[in-house]
Amino acid sequence: MTKMQAPPERSGVGTPLVVDLDGTLLRTNLLFECVLAFLRLRPLGLFLMLGWLARGRAHLKQELARRIPLDPKLLPVNEEFYAYLTAERARGRRTYLATAADAEYACAIAAYYGPFDGVLASDGTVNLKGQRKAERLADAFPEGFSYAGDSRADEPVWSHAAEVIAVGGTRITGRAAKFGKPVITFLTPAVLPALAECARPHQWAKNLLVLAPAVLGGVADDPSRMLRVLIALAALCIIASSTYILNDLLDVADDRRHWSKRQRPIASGRLPVAVAAGAVPLGLAVGFALGALVGPAVVATLLVYTLLTVAYSLSLKRMPIVDVMVLAGLYTLRLVLGTVAAAIAPSLWLLVFSMFLFGSLCFAKRFIEVERWKERGEARVANRGYEAVDSPLLFALGIGTAIASTVTIVLYIIFDIFPHDLYRHAGWLWAFPVILFLWSCRIWLAAGRHQLDDDPVAFALNDRPSLLLGAALLSAFVLAWSAP
Repeated sequence: MTKMQAPPERSGVGTPLVVDLDGTLLRTNLLFECVLAFLRLRPLGLFLMLGWLARGRAHLKQELARRIPLDPKLLPVNEEFYAYLTAERARGRRTYLATAADAEYACAIAAYYGPFDGVLASDGTVNLKGQRKAERLADAFPEGFSYAGDSRADEPVWSHAAEVIAVGGTRITGRAAKFGKPVITFLTPAVLPALAECARPHQWAKNLLVLAPAVLGGVADDPSRMLRVLIALAALCIIASSTYILNDLLDVADDRRHWSKRQRPIASGRLPVAVAAGAVPLGLAVGFALGALVGPAVVATLLVYTLLTVAYSLSLKRMPIVDVMVLAGLYTLRLVLGTVAAAIAPSLWLLVFSMFLFGSLCFAKRFIEVERWKERGEARVANRGYEAVDSPLLFALGIGTAIASTVTIVLYIIFDIFPHDLYRHAGWLWAFPVILFLWSCRIWLAAGRHQLDDDPVAFALNDRPSLLLGAALLSAFVLAWSAP
């Protein structure tokens, strides 16, 4: 622990204010973040961490602090509580930081969010938490102290404090009231809305591709097959949301440096790391259980999707061009999933079309990302393999793959649709390449004008011309299927 020297007593400012770090001053848990950061650097480092943990949590924290750099200014602070802390300092009140985090981190954060009059922290031997923290503070402040905490581990400290300050949800603030002492509460946002936001349910629109093979393959009127497809769709949605959460956990440090991603639930601290980490295996288990109801081929496809997504999050996203092909492949796997769930023969033309179309959209996403970093004077894109000079290449590749997708959909109609006589009036399908070409041009026109959001799909869902083109595409399909 950091040795603390109490300054001379100041008059008229009340008892010293002692502040916890994780979940109180900060909207995150440093231990969980360090574990994730270490695993990202060394996926097999889990065994090394287990060895450190065998020597105690304090030793684990110290070893992680020696290996994982910390930038205090990027950490999400509890703004409301920090404003209170600043106001108390302005009145001349003594303030102290007392945390179970390692002393190296605690001192760096105290220096940035200070001035604190002293710091108490874990030192590699003693884990300053719960009863140990309570006894240490009782010895340091025999005249009494106020303590701000956020969890059940802080209850022994509150039992010794003269004033209880509870930061968190209604459950912890309710427990703080049981001590019969003056209580100040700082309510934090509910976790479930933040978890739902992190799961990105709006991205489920992409998963509707699972329905395409059954519809285009002429089995949409088969209730048993469509039930299988719908179950596979639900499984994919849950698994995809789980991988989105996992991606945000692994990328939390990089997201905090990003102009828009820093507002994501985990990066901003609205979603606790522990809750997010627990949601990932639960979501994967539910998703694969649903897939197993359909059959082993669906489970195998979901497994490939999951492994490829994890590989992308860990390393492939940092490989230029490869990252785009992986993303396009993930889109195409949605079509594969729909094909195996509906038990129909795959269309190679459709899969190739998917690779080109979604490759173009992914190039658009990378292009606009590079352009945004260029506007900020950066030569390289953080956490990616791209540089500012790559934007012309990305633009050219995006246009090229968009044109290739248009050509491929023409070949799909000629060689897969007409020979199988699946539609009563297949001539209406010639509207498909025209509409898709117009929509691709719309996307790249918006990208070139810097009007495109980070996500082209999200842009399309809120763009009136894109919605009108989508409606025209749907109308052409309905007419081809059912026109007299």
